[in-house]
Amino acid sequence: MADGAHTGLRYPHETPPEFGEGTELAPGVLWFRLPLPMKLDHVNIYAFDEGDSWTVIDTGFSSKKAKAIWREMMDGPLGGKPISRVIVTHHHPDHIGLAGWLQSEFGAELVTTRTAWLMARMLTLDVHAVPNAETLAFYKLCGMDAEIYAKRAVERPFNFGDIVDPLPLGYTRIQQGDTIKIGGRTWDIHMGNGHAPEHATFWSRDDNLVISGDQIISSISPNVGVYATEPMADPIGEWLEACERLEPLARTDQLVLGGHKLPFMGLPTRMRQLIDNHHGALKRLLAYIDTPKSASECFSPLFKRSIGEGEYGLALVEAVAHLSHLYQDGLATRELRSDGAWVYQRKD
Repeated sequence: MADGAHTGLRYPHETPPEFGEGTELAPGVLWFRLPLPMKLDHVNIYAFDEGDSWTVIDTGFSSKKAKAIWREMMDGPLGGKPISRVIVTHHHPDHIGLAGWLQSEFGAELVTTRTAWLMARMLTLDVHAVPNAETLAFYKLCGMDAEIYAKRAVERPFNFGDIVDPLPLGYTRIQQGDTIKIGGRTWDIHMGNGHAPEHATFWSRDDNLVISGDQIISSISPNVGVYATEPMADPIGEWLEACERLEPLARTDQLVLGGHKLPFMGLPTRMRQLIDNHHGALKRLLAYIDTPKSASECFSPLFKRSIGEGEYGLALVEAVAHLSHLYQDGLATRELRSDGAWVYQRKD
């Protein structure tokens, strides 16, 4: 979900690096980008100098192009020093896609949360030529547009295993309250939620750096969606809890290294924006469902812009998340319409 103006945010580096090239953000800290084949066309990668090796944060999708860029980075900006450790913030494929490759090909240690590792390893095994019955049933419950449904029912779905290399057995777990040494700094680990379960963020004790992954991004609010895997999840509730828990850690001088967009300063303002953004969306949505509406009929109050076919899937699961939050909070009712879609209505 896009946000509005970002008063109070500052961007020390307004021009991102070209794919495969590095920008130094702080002593021993390099910022890279890798391409993504979607509207959000990049993911940020950060490398921390350990002296005789590098620790890298997140990895990008698995593809021949991404692997070639990684090799160029290793030979060029990373100076031929080995990658000894890969830290993955969360299980989404643009962040963990090449972790297994870096483990198996280069001997890197994988460090991540238990939930991220289990989710990623499970999903790499779940590959389908067409959507399975549970996914199609979920689409109908969401009120997916009939033409889009007919098209998706016969197409190869988004398969995690198509863009994530197999993960070898074994990883090093991190969890809430741990500390970790990265690049000569000591970092406190705090977990986010909502966008991804047990999403790791890292807060430096020694300088002003914060590694936020997709939990905190400068100019977009991360997708918070409900999926067929857990149709009664409440990621909006988890998102708001995590944001409110992390907000007291924010300082104006911190440089936030997010998973996408530009590194930024002004974190207290951004945390308040991320919280207010979803409260505002819930308020608009509650006013909109004065008559019963399905998730696919609620894009306009949530996103305040037209949604194209390429964005449709993410918009749908985010609409479900907001409606289900209102329902589970007791602010709306839910019933099955004659076309098989859940419809939600504001309680009087």
